[in-house]
Amino acid sequence: MSSPRPAHLRATDLAAVATLVDGVLEGEPVPVSGVSLSSQDIAPGDLYAALPGANAHGASYAAAAAQAGAVAVLTDAAGAQILEEAVPHLPRVVVADPRSVAGTVASMVYGTADLDLTMYGVTGTNGKTTTAYLINSALEALHHTTGLIGTVETRIGQDRIKSVRTTPEAPVLHALLAVMAERGVDSCVMEVSSHALSQHRVDGVRYDVALFTNLSQDHLDFHATMRDYFEAKASLFTPQRSRRGIVCVDDDWGQELAHTASVPVTTLSSVAGVDADWRLEAGDEPADFTLTGPDATLRLRSALPGDFNRVNTAMAALALMAAGIPAADAERALWQDPHVPGRMERVEVDAPEGLGLPLVVVDYAHTPDAVGAALRALRPVTRGRLVVVLGAGGDRDRGKRFAMGRAAAEQADLVFVTDDNPRTEDPAVIRAAVLEGATAAGSAAVLHDVAGRQQAIAAGVRAAFEAGPGSVVAVVGKGHETGQEIGGTVHPFDDVAEVKSTLRELVTAAGGRA
Repeated sequence: MSSPRPAHLRATDLAAVATLVDGVLEGEPVPVSGVSLSSQDIAPGDLYAALPGANAHGASYAAAAAQAGAVAVLTDAAGAQILEEAVPHLPRVVVADPRSVAGTVASMVYGTADLDLTMYGVTGTNGKTTTAYLINSALEALHHTTGLIGTVETRIGQDRIKSVRTTPEAPVLHALLAVMAERGVDSCVMEVSSHALSQHRVDGVRYDVALFTNLSQDHLDFHATMRDYFEAKASLFTPQRSRRGIVCVDDDWGQELAHTASVPVTTLSSVAGVDADWRLEAGDEPADFTLTGPDATLRLRSALPGDFNRVNTAMAALALMAAGIPAADAERALWQDPHVPGRMERVEVDAPEGLGLPLVVVDYAHTPDAVGAALRALRPVTRGRLVVVLGAGGDRDRGKRFAMGRAAAEQADLVFVTDDNPRTEDPAVIRAAVLEGATAAGSAAVLHDVAGRQQAIAAGVRAAFEAGPGSVVAVVGKGHETGQEIGGTVHPFDDVAEVKSTLRELVTAAGGRA
């Protein structure tokens, strides 16, 4: 399904595009009314951005783009040579690095620079999705018309579109923002990934409020080092990309960012002894906490379990206040219970009273820190055994597999190591790396190697049921995802659905009906 385009298009002269990006115009200065990086998503009147790729140059698909209605091409010198042979009649703008200017061009073509949208951008290793949903839910409670762009979905008011990636490519993003403005959206909340920042996907967007949640090991298959990973995140906190920042300084990376950001920054800490503008202090009840700053104290609660979700809620409150929403309104709005798909999501079925089904939670935790945090959040509500089902993704950061296994075994009583998205790797090799870390933990956790995620989820839920009342299961790694990539093919798979299936089988076996 193609991403939506604005209904009212405006023509932008190709000569103006060339001037904007210091490019060379070859051919007639035709008007363009849209931008696309994909020859398969071309609309009539589009400027096709033909980028160099790992396997082929985008200019190789220019003929197909022209047939679909593209009237001009943005490319580099290598692409221009291909165009000269394939579609010599097609006007083009030639620049050194077309990806680096695609966002700027899309902003001009779709007119997004002057939109009356309050923009929130959330970055960090963990907590992006939950924090974005918390902000979005609070804004809706305050009667704002909102847009949401992130890992799970894109929302335009009440319309929902399943997301392909956390942050879309720049032309898609600017088209979405233009559509939001057309439909009366006044606030847009976005997850901003490190990939997006490195690949210029958010160029041409300036966030009113940028948030940094935390940084821990992830994506080292893409970023060479943790320093490179941090620098990508930190680039959001520059005048070109944001007006002000909210930074959690609970980790060393956050503390460094607070000192090096080149936009005004408000800091938050939940850690004793760490200096910050705002301090989070836990209340008497597990979900309750106070947020105390220079000129206000907010009494808040986290609808989701765990210390990290209190931090996410506090970050949302500070973002709302930074955007001009009064503290009392932010406090009231954040008492809503937002449904955040696949984030500490409780999975239940109808069951006879007293059956003793385990509490089962599905969470997207797919880093060592996130796995440990999710299990620590569940330990206080576990009266029986704490069970975790997890795997690690293939063709991704191999260095975190050992640490994920260790984190699981350090916190849980039973660990079922299974397949996540193995992609093109041998699933058994991935599981072995996770199990190596789990074994190295040297804990009393009972370890299981289960090929097949469906079988592992069923085994984990049944083990918790057999362990007796008060047992808890965490199925982590995939969260909201509804597919599993194996050998280059994405097969339908939903952790929540699999959990429900096993719970219903337990109810049926006990003589009940779910």
